[in-house]
Amino acid sequence: MKRLVAAIPYARLLGIDIERVDGGLECVLPFRDDLIGNTRLPAIHGGVIGAFLELTALLRLIDESGVESVPRPISFSIDYLRSAGPRPTRARGEIFKLGRRISHVRVIAWQEERDRPVAAGNGKFLMA
Repeated sequence: MKRLVAAIPYARLLGIDIERVDGGLECVLPFRDDLIGNTRLPAIHGGVIGAFLELTALLRLIDESGVESVPRPISFSIDYLRSAGPRPTRARGEIFKLGRRISHVRVIAWQEERDRPVAAGNGKFLMA
């Protein structure tokens, strides 16, 4: 999986790392000053959080399905729940439907406490 992350330019740019936690895949977005969108709070840019959610969903699908090509997003919606402050952000995806052609994934991102998510995403992906 780390090789796959290295092959996705935006994942490499963000510095996303992958960890196995409790039998599942968690992605980690390390904090860097250049990820700040609102310097007054400070808060990580919403576009960075959105991309992180989508990349987490893709990596979860690839890990579970074993497909050789990267699934293509059909739609992806994001709910921003609270500001993501200047610290590492973690995310974990759950596959609701793993189909031969279409799959559905929900992703939750949090910082210090998993039960206080900063954002959630729902995605539909074309597998073929």
